[in-house]
Amino acid sequence: IVLLASVVACATMPPPPGSAPAASGGPCNAEAARWAIGQPVTDELVNRVLRETRSRDARVLGPGDMATMDFRGDRVNIDVNERGAITGVRCG
Repeated sequence: IVLLASVVACATMPPPPGSAPAASGGPCNAEAARWAIGQPVTDELVNRVLRETRSRDARVLGPGDMATMDFRGDRVNIDVNERGAITGVRCG
């Protein structure tokens, strides 16, 4: 029982529903960056996508790139093809 109580006490609790997003980023909104599809990926474009999607972090993923499968609501993923053109923008 003591072991069970200590495990429960250390568990991470999700934020309460309706809680405000952090000031440095919020829940990602990929729809706000659909305009980027087809464009070549650049640092300036990634920074604009970050701002417009209200994301805290961005990942640029090319064909065959390895990526963690953890979902993060404050991260935007920018998928690119072998030529460096953006093929998709999604949250996670």
